[in-house]
Amino acid sequence: MAAASAFLNPPFITPEQSSRRPNAIFWTRPISYSSSLSLSLSRRQRRLSRPGPLVAVASLKENLVRLRKNWSDVTSLNYWVVRDYYRLVNSVNALEPQIQRLSDDQLAAKTVEFRVRLRQGETLADIQAEVFAVVREAARRKLGMRHFDVQIIGGAVLHDGSIAEMKTGEGKTLVSTLAAYLNALTGEGVHVVTVNDYLAQRDAEWMGRVHRFLGLSVGLIQRGMTSEERRSNYGCDITYTNNSELGFDYLRDNLAGTSGQLVMRWPKPFHFAIVDEVDSVLIDEGRNPLLISGEASKDAARYPVAAKVAELLIRGLHYNVELKDNSVELTEEGIALAEMALETNDLWDENDPWARFVMNALKAKEFYRRNVQYIVRNGKALIINELTGRVEEKRRWSEGIHQAVEAKEGLKIQADSVVVAQITYQSLFKLYPKLSGMTGTAKTEEKEFLKMFQMPVIEVPPNLPNIRKDLPIQAFATARGKWENVREEVEYMFRQGRPVLVGTTSVENSEYLSDLLKERKIPHNVLNARPKYAAREAEIVAQAGRKYAITISTNMAGRGTDIILGGNPKMLAKEVIEDSLLSFLTQEAPDVEVDGEPTSQKVLSKIKIGSASLALLARTALMAKYVSKGEGKSWTYQNAKSMISESVEMSQSTDWKELEKLANEQSEMYPLGPTIALAYLSVLKDCEAHCLSEGSEVKRLGGLHVIGTSLHESRRIDNQLRGRAGRQGDPGSTRFMVSLQDEMFQKFNFDTEWAVRLISKITNDEDIPIEGDAIVKQLLALQINAEKYFFGIRKSLVEFDEVLEVQRKHVYDLRQLILTGDIESCSQHVFQYMQAVVDEIVFGNVNALKHPSKWNLGKLLKEFIGISGRLLDDSFAGISEETLLKALAQLHELSSVDINNFYLPNLPTPPNAFRGIRRKTSSLKRWLAICSDDSARDGRYRVTANLLRKYLGDFLIASYLDAVQESGYDDAYVKEIERAVLVKTLDCFWRDHLINMNRLSSAVNVRSFGHRNPLEEYKIDGCRFFISMLSATRRLTVESLLRYWSSPMESQELFVS
Repeated sequence: MAAASAFLNPPFITPEQSSRRPNAIFWTRPISYSSSLSLSLSRRQRRLSRPGPLVAVASLKENLVRLRKNWSDVTSLNYWVVRDYYRLVNSVNALEPQIQRLSDDQLAAKTVEFRVRLRQGETLADIQAEVFAVVREAARRKLGMRHFDVQIIGGAVLHDGSIAEMKTGEGKTLVSTLAAYLNALTGEGVHVVTVNDYLAQRDAEWMGRVHRFLGLSVGLIQRGMTSEERRSNYGCDITYTNNSELGFDYLRDNLAGTSGQLVMRWPKPFHFAIVDEVDSVLIDEGRNPLLISGEASKDAARYPVAAKVAELLIRGLHYNVELKDNSVELTEEGIALAEMALETNDLWDENDPWARFVMNALKAKEFYRRNVQYIVRNGKALIINELTGRVEEKRRWSEGIHQAVEAKEGLKIQADSVVVAQITYQSLFKLYPKLSGMTGTAKTEEKEFLKMFQMPVIEVPPNLPNIRKDLPIQAFATARGKWENVREEVEYMFRQGRPVLVGTTSVENSEYLSDLLKERKIPHNVLNARPKYAAREAEIVAQAGRKYAITISTNMAGRGTDIILGGNPKMLAKEVIEDSLLSFLTQEAPDVEVDGEPTSQKVLSKIKIGSASLALLARTALMAKYVSKGEGKSWTYQNAKSMISESVEMSQSTDWKELEKLANEQSEMYPLGPTIALAYLSVLKDCEAHCLSEGSEVKRLGGLHVIGTSLHESRRIDNQLRGRAGRQGDPGSTRFMVSLQDEMFQKFNFDTEWAVRLISKITNDEDIPIEGDAIVKQLLALQINAEKYFFGIRKSLVEFDEVLEVQRKHVYDLRQLILTGDIESCSQHVFQYMQAVVDEIVFGNVNALKHPSKWNLGKLLKEFIGISGRLLDDSFAGISEETLLKALAQLHELSSVDINNFYLPNLPTPPNAFRGIRRKTSSLKRWLAICSDDSARDGRYRVTANLLRKYLGDFLIASYLDAVQESGYDDAYVKEIERAVLVKTLDCFWRDHLINMNRLSSAVNVRSFGHRNPLEEYKIDGCRFFISMLSATRRLTVESLLRYWSSPMESQELFVS
């Protein structure tokens, strides 16, 4: 591996060179201003200042803070909850010696024993302590990791359906094995949900060893899998997946045309889920619905035109913007100019609508910035996830925003699409009867979790006390001053040798800081959404804890790799193997845009490789050369890397002796895989020794220093960045630097003029930071206001989505009943639809309070004959309004009727289709449902109206059955036709309903000007829309089936809506 010595080479700065100390890293005497506000002294004054007697005062203040914290801990509810969990910990610890005496086979056999005990009536609570003891021992044997007592508590918290807040580095991944195994014993399936494919694959392979050892099946869902692979993996006891794949699989299952296309465990796809980074999934990404889009519209040509118009319009003159909610409002001048440029009289003209396109073009211009919200690659605008800093290639902004961004950048426009299915993460995870989560930062959002999901947040204490130092926030008047001080602080820490992690909010900012450091010849690594950096993500994070390592990252949420002081030995060992072998395995050079730039190692200490490891590396390199040349294998760069990765995985699951045996076997093929695995294990020992030594040195220097370059809209996101320092009791420090020109201050209209005026009065140097209690309080107040604002938005979205959630559940449950039900249940759905359509026709033309002569019988007959196509032409051709009225009059005079053979006097008798006990029972049930129907109006002629419903319903159903029987098709074919029509019609109307509901959610906000509650208006109109949608679905389904059997046609014509 290419690495230089610990001392720097000439064009770079050396640690011995003099440097400016960063502001307020240690104690500095401040210039006082109004008791609580302080300004850092000039650098010369700071160097000359001496602590004096104030050190004792500061020490006393620290002791008082510590005492206050200890007292608040004891008096908190969380303290007593955690204390109660220690009873379980004691039980697990008591069982440990007994479990340790079991052989591997006996330990694995415990799974069968637990399942037998559950079937015999024991509960999960009864076996919990023993289960946890078994999992702890299995992890010790297969992973070399034993659950700490606090990790046992974390597992219990997850099992109880709560959120376990565990600090970074406390082993949340290992904790999940406890609750996952325990709940998987029921056989109903457990989902472990991560934030990306990489973490899902890592955890399935890593933690899956424990579950497989104990006899459970482990599945993994990844992008690009086939339906068969997904079905097989969802059928496992424990399935690892990421949140988006899970959501889209659920939506796709509810668009499936047949039961054979389903991939989840229907009829109960959800049982228990453990959500990693639960705050990121349910809160940060909770505002973004998952959408599956369908047929494209033809408005693509309008977007480039609107983009040109947006360039003409001037902010403040032609339009105003609201940064807080990303909204744009055209002024009168702006409307006039836009209409003139587009040669239209009205931007909102229904026949020639331009308003939506112009507004989207302005939003793309103002709120969607290149290298901040998106990057352009291969002619496409790719979204950057604000939370993780990753590119999301499959995601697109909805409502025409993405097309507006493409037009702004001059890219090919992908036409608008229609929403076919949608769901938010909140609604998705509410489908689980039992839900739990893990994160390092959730306590600040506990009220939201309790309100939305009824999930309390339990703070699990760290295994070792946290000794990280969080230094005061520094505020600067200008962004330039802030970035200069960030550079100074990085430079100062670099000279000390301490590793530094700098968190930035965008690709743009990360590259700006990178340029500043390059000017000072400071070697560093950048981690952002650009492919050349993102491809090396795990490698960069693995190096971030090494001496002299400087890392600039856009966001650390969901990175999934801990920053270990001294370096990550496993990742370093893999790098050594790759550097030694890739040149022998492949002649293909790495593509920087795909495989990433090499990480900066100019100042990192060289890893000493032992003689035994060097010998193994030489042997492996020689074998790799023969394999690639002698056997004529043509390896691509990616294939070669995959080969090495597979060999590294082999080394983790196979013991040394077995690997030696495989490597020394005589065979026609060279045993390259086992040989690489042996070399890796040998190099790993050298790396572990090196990292342990370097880690101790880094700890003596003060550990990892984290710098935040902006406050986020939530304290929780800031705490995620802080949590990267001081893992597992390590030393560390954090510092946040903010500028009064930062986006958050502008977005929330925070008055910063007072601070700028204050600085100008005291000093002419805008680079000097303000720090003190007053500043911290102001900034925290701003963050809390931002949190309240976004909580209000999420709460509103959830309340609106709850309306759609009820409707979605009804439609999807109905859909699954149709798909997964037997032949008889499908027929029952058709019969219910026919009766419901008849009922709607009767209710629309009959009033039970009035005599039948007042009923609209002519219209009733016309509608009834109209839905049946030609099926009822012969039977009802000669029936007039007068004939029907006479029959109803005679019926009203009857004292009793035979309901099994009922028909109206002087009217056609229904075909004798209700033969057999099942069909007679079905007919009787429909009559009982009619009699108990609360929607029917009460009145003197209600019985007559009900008997009319019965007669028409029976006649329609009997005629349908008669026509089906005459067709000569077998039952299986008939039911497939019925199922296809039912599903396709439901999908068609549900898609239109989603469009209408999305439009309604935008429209009801205007009604607030009329002092009406938008949510109540949405509920009322949404309910009305839904009832109309179900009615239209039933009618079209019935019409399609009756028309088909009255004059058979090609089956695909049924699907034309």
